[in-house]
Amino acid sequence: MLRTVQATRYVTPLREGGSLPAIVEADDLGLYVVKFRGAGQGPLALVAELIAGEIGRALGLNVPELVFIEVDGGLGRNDPDYEIRQLLQASTGRNLALDYLPGSTMFDPAARDKAPADLASMAVWFDAFVTNIDRTASNPNLLLWHKALYFIDHGAALYFHHNWQSLDQMTESAFPAVRKHLLLPWASRIEQADAEAKRKLNEQVFVEILDQVPDAWLTANGEDGGADARRSGYLRFLTGRLAASASFTEEALRARSELV
Repeated sequence: MLRTVQATRYVTPLREGGSLPAIVEADDLGLYVVKFRGAGQGPLALVAELIAGEIGRALGLNVPELVFIEVDGGLGRNDPDYEIRQLLQASTGRNLALDYLPGSTMFDPAARDKAPADLASMAVWFDAFVTNIDRTASNPNLLLWHKALYFIDHGAALYFHHNWQSLDQMTESAFPAVRKHLLLPWASRIEQADAEAKRKLNEQVFVEILDQVPDAWLTANGEDGGADARRSGYLRFLTGRLAASASFTEEALRARSELV
């Protein structure tokens, strides 16, 4: 279960992120990268971050700890930046944060960074499974910290939830965007990753993850049916996607064969 911490100090914005995330100190004295509910991408980005991040963790990938972080209305009220003050005011209440990894560097093949075959294969499978388009050369979302790879920023995953009518189509999708995956050159064990993922993931794992998503995030856009209906929709997608993994596994294998 995700812990809950209270934001105590706004440290600095991370302006390279389109949603203006920030480093914030919490009442446990830890530093966190906060994804704000009131940012332009909205609560669905936090939903995708939580669901995809916890699925990655279930698969054995290094995902920085995710926590709920409560933002008080007084946080940052004296910040000289109007945009930051507005963002914090729009984000009072529960937000999502991930553990800040001080001293980490972005994974960069140009700097001769490499990934083990098993890890790269599972990463490619994972991103294809959750339809995450953000693991490319232009947007790696991979950090090297103490010589280990960490997977961050999954807010663009599960993008069917921006158009629920596409759910069935996306469930069966081969995910052609896998061809741009940054770790594809090292992913020589994709079939083995598929088999391992099927041993680790199941409906119960998905239910336990979905139960942690706040109702308010699921219904922020006034969706019909309420939070339970939305959870059922995500569960339908995830279980169906797992059953149809051959479609995106084969696509990843084809993409890699053309690459290497």
